[in-house]
Amino acid sequence: MTTKQPEFTLSRPGALIAALPAILGFVPESSLVLVSVDGGELGSVLRVDLSEELADSIGHLADVAAAATPEKAIAVIVDAHGACCPVCNDEHRRLIAILEHELSRNDIGLLSAHVVDEVAPGGRWHCADGCGAGGTVDDPAASPLAAAAVLEGRQLYRRRSDLQAVIAPDDAARSAAVAAAIDDAAADRAAAAAGDARGLARRDVEQAVAAIVAMAVGRMPGGTELARLGASLSDVLVRDTLCALAISEHSGAAEMLWSTLARSLPEPWRAEALVLVAFSAYARGDGPLAGVSLDAALRSVPRHRMAGLLDTALQSGLRPDRIRGLADTGYRLARQLGVRLPQRQELGRRAGGDSAA
Repeated sequence: MTTKQPEFTLSRPGALIAALPAILGFVPESSLVLVSVDGGELGSVLRVDLSEELADSIGHLADVAAAATPEKAIAVIVDAHGACCPVCNDEHRRLIAILEHELSRNDIGLLSAHVVDEVAPGGRWHCADGCGAGGTVDDPAASPLAAAAVLEGRQLYRRRSDLQAVIAPDDAARSAAVAAAIDDAAADRAAAAAGDARGLARRDVEQAVAAIVAMAVGRMPGGTELARLGASLSDVLVRDTLCALAISEHSGAAEMLWSTLARSLPEPWRAEALVLVAFSAYARGDGPLAGVSLDAALRSVPRHRMAGLLDTALQSGLRPDRIRGLADTGYRLARQLGVRLPQRQELGRRAGGDSAA
């Protein structure tokens, strides 16, 4: 996702590497990170896991980077064994050579490539092509981008797995109760929709709003209510209307409900909740959470239209304010349904993101 860079320079590898946790939302490990540069400024940032298959997928990584049409890019390989392993260094040079070729195919020049053992104060980096340059990593907590992330209220995670835990199933008993009830909830909706589909959508939106208002004061929904809410999200009109809540005065409670549903609903029902988590996170500038939510949604429903569109927007560096129009559409849909939603709340422009190819 595209980021702004307060008092930040790309000319010092130790500072650039230290900024990665603030950009990605977590500390990268065993990763290839590609930082796009346009007009001398930091642009979209992509991260993929190091793996034996990575060389075969670098072309796709370059294609995703090209969506934002950057002029240049910088590569960072994070590998705990890279600093002292000749075989690893050979592999790193091979990966960078493939990356440089694929980037050039997209008219993107590779400015530099660095290998670092860990993204932590005192971590050691060196240039991937064996030029002899090297040094230590600055303190990530002292990075200007980290300070900006804290001021914007974004949470930084120690590992990507900690970020993924926000949406991962966590309560077996609750999940079992929801799974047992959701088929009945879906059948009840189907029967009601046959009589008055718009009336049902209006009722579903009102119930979701009521659940969000209740969560705002600390009341958590039970398994039956979660099943009913989850079943209602299969109605595109309901889901798109509820997108409005991402810019409402209850946006935090709404995102909490979507996250609870994502952790509680069985497949493939949870895909819609994951899309709402992703949209809410994206709208407030939390690219990392949006990215992992979209990744999970597309694993659940690979051809999910809205998840695919949001994923493309996120990976191409489209700023949050550009996608908030869907939230405005949600308010328009609510008026057509005759539903009064919580009041709009102005959102500041926030930055940061992890776009995994």
